[in-house]
Amino acid sequence: MATLTIKRADRLIGASVLGTLLLVWLVLTGFDALTQFVRQLGNIGKNGFTLYDAIAYIMLTVPRRLYQMFSNAALIGGLLGLGGLAATGELTALRAAGMSKLRIGVSAVGVVAALTVLVVIMGETAAPYGDQHAQAIQVRMRSSNLGSTSSGLWARDAGKIINAKSAIATQEGDLTTVKLVDVRVFSFTPDGQVAEFSHGDSAIHDGNQWVMTNVRTSTRDETGIHSLTAPTQTWKSRLNPHVLEQSIIHPEYLSMSDLRRNMRYLESNGQNPGAYAVAFWGRVIFPFNVLVLVLCAMPFAFGSLRSGGFGKRLFIGIILAIGWYFLQGAMVNFGTVYGLPPLLANLLPTGLLVAGALAYFRRFG
Repeated sequence: MATLTIKRADRLIGASVLGTLLLVWLVLTGFDALTQFVRQLGNIGKNGFTLYDAIAYIMLTVPRRLYQMFSNAALIGGLLGLGGLAATGELTALRAAGMSKLRIGVSAVGVVAALTVLVVIMGETAAPYGDQHAQAIQVRMRSSNLGSTSSGLWARDAGKIINAKSAIATQEGDLTTVKLVDVRVFSFTPDGQVAEFSHGDSAIHDGNQWVMTNVRTSTRDETGIHSLTAPTQTWKSRLNPHVLEQSIIHPEYLSMSDLRRNMRYLESNGQNPGAYAVAFWGRVIFPFNVLVLVLCAMPFAFGSLRSGGFGKRLFIGIILAIGWYFLQGAMVNFGTVYGLPPLLANLLPTGLLVAGALAYFRRFG
């Protein structure tokens, strides 16, 4: 009978938390998407950017926005769900039936954990896919000579067609530099035949011109095809590095596999993976952050929210979400500035929350 009661209690807690979480998640994501849609309306008319493009851009970024908003929705939704049970006295009844605060918290976290698995899968599949295609729309809007597809970045430069497998932003002090990886340059004759083909491992803009490394160039004339190689080669191109910088997808929008690939490339060239490493480890510990956030919101449901209404619970949930956002950002930036490993920098705020939650439940659970 006791087991049956506990299972019914789990369902009660799970249903309450799930309902409020989904509602909050929908509201937060919808507000974020609507705000960005209004901004996109201001770009209509630029290089053929249309209302359809604006709608397509927002729809393609919805999976990423859902991923980003989930932790805040879990925190606020969990707080509202348990707070509602506390306000009606049901949490008190559960406590009287023998359920500890920690046990109630685990029931709430269990529902969130199941959703987190689905969100993580979405964040590694639909979200990067959508952002890649959404970025292609933005690239076309910024420059009619640029395009982005699954095969990389494409650009037209006078009589040349340029393809780069990927574009990576590297940070050196306050200077952001764009490096093109696996670059191919096709030069054409007036009748549309390929006259010259160049392939380089990478290309970087030194402030005045582009410089390609490990270049192999093949040219064709009446006598046949001729090839030559060079460790470096100046590449005369009007390709604007500042436009390219704006076209690069933010590291936090990439999948873990893409982040890891960029990290390995930079590390193999003796460069600091920087933002890519921070984003990668942030993705790794994302599920733990979500669950810890929900667990750390439980004390407010057992305490001050019993006598408060919906507005009070919502206010405290928003304050906690904002506080967590700034705490996490500050701790990660602190670790980056002082040279802490990216994994440790991302674990610092989570560790503080875990310590606080354990201390509470050990004392009052």
